[in-house]
Amino acid sequence: ASMTVWEVARPTVERKGFLPIATTRGDRLFIGLLTAAYINLAWVGLTSEETSAWGGFIASMVVLIIVMWRG
Repeated sequence: ASMTVWEVARPTVERKGFLPIATTRGDRLFIGLLTAAYINLAWVGLTSEETSAWGGFIASMVVLIIVMWRG
């Protein structure tokens, strides 16, 4: 719902950032969410049970923000 409101208020244009393709806001959100999911899975799979899952969550959200902002 928030992406729809954002699109109506400020229509998106394709742009090329550090990603190898021209993307719209929705494309960057989708790529960022997939990347965040894989980072979380890797964090859980590669760390011990005593390590908090918050580290993976924080790392994935940082990557999501970077992809949305500069991707």
